[in-house]
Amino acid sequence: MNEQQPQNSQAETTHFGFKTVAKAEKQQLVAQVFHSVAGKYDLMNDLLSFGIHRVWKRFTIDCSGVRKGQKVLDLAGGTGDFTAKFSLIVGETGEVVLADINSSMLEVGREKLRNLGVVGNVNYVQANAECLPFADNTFDCVVISFGLRNVTDKDKALRSMYRVLKPGGRLLVLEFSKPIIEPLSHLYNFYSFNILPKVGEVVVNDADSYRYLAESIRMHSKQDELKAMMENAGFDNVGYYNLSAGIVALHRGYKF
Repeated sequence: MNEQQPQNSQAETTHFGFKTVAKAEKQQLVAQVFHSVAGKYDLMNDLLSFGIHRVWKRFTIDCSGVRKGQKVLDLAGGTGDFTAKFSLIVGETGEVVLADINSSMLEVGREKLRNLGVVGNVNYVQANAECLPFADNTFDCVVISFGLRNVTDKDKALRSMYRVLKPGGRLLVLEFSKPIIEPLSHLYNFYSFNILPKVGEVVVNDADSYRYLAESIRMHSKQDELKAMMENAGFDNVGYYNLSAGIVALHRGYKF
């Protein structure tokens, strides 16, 4: 009995940045981070990526294969950058669902898209990626951008995404990853742990949230590890593109 205790304890814990926390606590801890940063999330994205996140997202859309009349799930969609673009692509006969577990992010996204005139073919759902509230075989495409690393049980979430995809549908995961050039990796580490929290403190008055975001990037699965996770969840033809020398990677897999 005593020999099994450490195994059981480990099974009930996970990472919140560099900290080890109970799995039951992580969702609330992550929620606090995004409640804090929601109001200036877009501004911080532009500042911290020097606007390059727009290039990464444009490439993701180009790789999506989404067409007029299709149904897209923008999961962990936050302030709706992908939703706005996919809404135009799928047109009046299609549908985009902007889903996020965080109510503050979802509200910011809803207000932003309405101000942009994005209405009609967009729906908003507060949803946990681990147990998506949609029927099997619903979506032609699921995209999750900079959200998977914040999920408590990534394997369960990937299986949930697989379930809601139609046969022939595809999943796109845009996420921070492991730089493939070693000098760049050292520079990126310095930026992430020294500059990023300071910018967060100045702009959002919250250095801790951006310190967590830097830590969460380091704890996230590397390119080949995430590829294997997607394959284990059932996806076929899984591959990935390194963007900005691997600072970000776009993974794509299909449901056949």
